[in-house]
Amino acid sequence: MQTARLVRYITTPIYYVNDKPHMGHAYASIHADVMARYYRAAGMDVYMLSGTDEHGEKIAKAAAAAGQDIQAFVDHNASLFQQAWALLDVQPDQLVRTTAPAHKQVVSLVLQRLYEAGDIYQAEYEGLYSIGQERYVTEKELVEGKLPEDKDPPQHRRETNYFFRMEQHRDGIRQYLTDHPELIQPPQYRNEILELLNEPIGDLSISRPASRLAWGIPIPWDASQVTYVWFDALLSYVSALGYPGEAAYARYWPEARHVIGKDILRTHTLFWLSMCRAIGLTPYQRLHVSGHLLGSDGRKMSKSLGNGVDPLDAARRHGVDILRYTLVREVSFGLDGVISEQVLIQRRNHDLANDLGNLAARSIAMVQQYRDGRAPAPSSTGELEQALVTRAQALPAEVLQAVEAMRLAQACELVMVFVRQLNQYIAQTRPWELAKQADQAARLDTVLYTLLEGLRVVADLLAPVMPTKMLTLRQHLGLTGACGWNQPWGEGLQAGSTVMPLLLFPKAV
Repeated sequence: MQTARLVRYITTPIYYVNDKPHMGHAYASIHADVMARYYRAAGMDVYMLSGTDEHGEKIAKAAAAAGQDIQAFVDHNASLFQQAWALLDVQPDQLVRTTAPAHKQVVSLVLQRLYEAGDIYQAEYEGLYSIGQERYVTEKELVEGKLPEDKDPPQHRRETNYFFRMEQHRDGIRQYLTDHPELIQPPQYRNEILELLNEPIGDLSISRPASRLAWGIPIPWDASQVTYVWFDALLSYVSALGYPGEAAYARYWPEARHVIGKDILRTHTLFWLSMCRAIGLTPYQRLHVSGHLLGSDGRKMSKSLGNGVDPLDAARRHGVDILRYTLVREVSFGLDGVISEQVLIQRRNHDLANDLGNLAARSIAMVQQYRDGRAPAPSSTGELEQALVTRAQALPAEVLQAVEAMRLAQACELVMVFVRQLNQYIAQTRPWELAKQADQAARLDTVLYTLLEGLRVVADLLAPVMPTKMLTLRQHLGLTGACGWNQPWGEGLQAGSTVMPLLLFPKAV
């Protein structure tokens, strides 16, 4: 009997296209891509979604400021995200756009159902509205008169909107979070939402007057109103799968894992969980919440502050795999952390050039020098080799366990510890001295093979993070085909294979 494959549905945020992609976008998308690649390598059935959120007042204002037609503006900016993911080797199975007809149909369907069920009503609303965050805010959220994330203070507005009865789901959401403590990761963000749920969250304004904002999906029963951008955008997670009747929705949605930044935590909990309850959707399995990326000055990266690193420029200067590795390794997911040019150089020179790159160069050079560039066949192994074999056999499960918890920095470190063990093995066995002793030829064969096979294990385990560099490493080890996963020791590298010299990670100067 064939065992059913495990399923995973990984989503990035649906990015707002009022500007070009920045490092925060790259950070979330690369993490989602690395997670998806690890799951695929382990044999799971994976579907990865990314996309663009293209409605709302901020979009309309940005298009007007650029002097462009709104549709042309979002088409252009959506293409910038598509180009960025191609350059950063982020490979979603689908890029959803909220201006697509299929998505609009799902939004209209959900709105109509909720309206007919009495979950939507019309009322006049007066309050403070943040254009930057596309939502009404409260006085207690403001710092010196504005949200910390916004450049401008909120505007006072009074208008007639349609409201979704979000408050009636507050107790249900609190109970669900209590019953599913693993739902939001890391746990400090769950605690933050539980704290918010101790007080009324109110109902959610889900429409805007078309007389003020025409750029949006019309309310099905009232063309004088358009749908609030967040109610629209959150539904893209299911519209992309063909909700409600397509097989992809039935297969993948029950295993949904959202990857987001903490600046959109409330929308993905208070808004999205209440919407799921009202629609009858089982909530996502995990909400993986990242912290903020900080510039070299220790402040949150900001265009206005000019303290950010452009991800596309960094990828061109250092190489995309070095950028991917640094983003995954440097900042533990869920925490704030600094990404700067200095950090990129340190990771490139220390972890990659000194540790992994030096290991590959030395090992291959010794095979070139002592065995004419052919991988030798190992003879009997000793305690040193067995310790490495045991560690290599345990690594895939440990790495996958870290990936499941979105601890990708830990997953990388597990492999890099093994890299350092291999470097220590060279110091312990001193192959250059074995090469001088004719009676140690078999021992030298074992040492050289152990190093090459160890490098094969490293290449396979780091391929989701650095797909191009690790494929190159495999090729220089004489291996063909794609990177593997959990391949038994000794069944990867074949004796007699031709190995080729390699400078895997040139140092930055």
